[in-house]
Amino acid sequence: MIHRYGPHIFHTAHEHVWNYIQTFGRFRPYVNRVKAISNGRVYTLPVNLLTINQFFGKTMGPLEARRFIAERADRTITQPANFEEQALSMIGRDLYQAFFRGYTRKQWGLDPRQLPASILKRLPVRFNYDDNYFSHPYQGIPEDGYTALIENILDIPKLTVQLNVRFEELNADRDFDHIFYTGPIDRYFGFAHGRLGYRTLDFERFDDEGDHQGTAVINYCDEDVPYTRISEHKHFAPWEADSFKKTVCFREYSRLSAPGDTPYYPIRLATETRMLKDYVALARQTTGVSFLGRLGTYRYLDMDVTIAEALVACNRIDELLAEDAPLPAFFVDLD
Repeated sequence: MIHRYGPHIFHTAHEHVWNYIQTFGRFRPYVNRVKAISNGRVYTLPVNLLTINQFFGKTMGPLEARRFIAERADRTITQPANFEEQALSMIGRDLYQAFFRGYTRKQWGLDPRQLPASILKRLPVRFNYDDNYFSHPYQGIPEDGYTALIENILDIPKLTVQLNVRFEELNADRDFDHIFYTGPIDRYFGFAHGRLGYRTLDFERFDDEGDHQGTAVINYCDEDVPYTRISEHKHFAPWEADSFKKTVCFREYSRLSAPGDTPYYPIRLATETRMLKDYVALARQTTGVSFLGRLGTYRYLDMDVTIAEALVACNRIDELLAEDAPLPAFFVDLD
């Protein structure tokens, strides 16, 4: 099983979303345990008590580690103005430079001082030995892969799927009552207010014998390593890993998205935020179309949040149709 668009582990806190997605395929339990290489040493992510003790050569317990990190935090920063200041005020310079600075520069192509403090909303440290990358109670990977899962979702008698057809071609005919558009909102309007910025990913495949790195994902935090991580895909499906003598890995590189690229991560800096407001206003003036999803609303959304929002939208659509009321441009608040 190969994750062509990078590692995807389904995780959610919403039981109804978990129950819904499982109607389309069986999920195997999977816990994402990420490792990181910094300055030639291997550590556990997220930064936890083991990481702290390894990094500083200590044997601290939770309370001692909390005090230790609090003492290293930069207390002179009372109102962090950017990502770097936020990190320094939370964890101090040593952990920031080891695990966050270089990786963030590679991931976003920007100095962390150019990124908003809001990216780092809470303390990125656990004061226990929990190395589960996610904290949600429901976590797994579809046993037959995401392709089979999507095929099952689309297996509806009244649904017609057309591939390799540009949206503009379909929109020109306009022989339908309403559009639910999940493509890039700027593209829908012909980039009238400019192109919204995205980061995209390049994947460099290499094969190896046996087991290359011993785990699914290793992040490379040092800035002089050009890629952000290596994923070894047999480890995402441990139930079938022993049946393969060879292994498939991908080095992952992040860069600014250009026309024709797959847009992955919305940048949402000041310029993009202003541009998005113009597109939202334009969308609200347009009838017969609703914008949904990551690209349609220009937000970073995990799979479970996307599904949760779609389910809410479906219920709202039923209500509005029953009232013979118009459908809105958005089903979420973008103000």
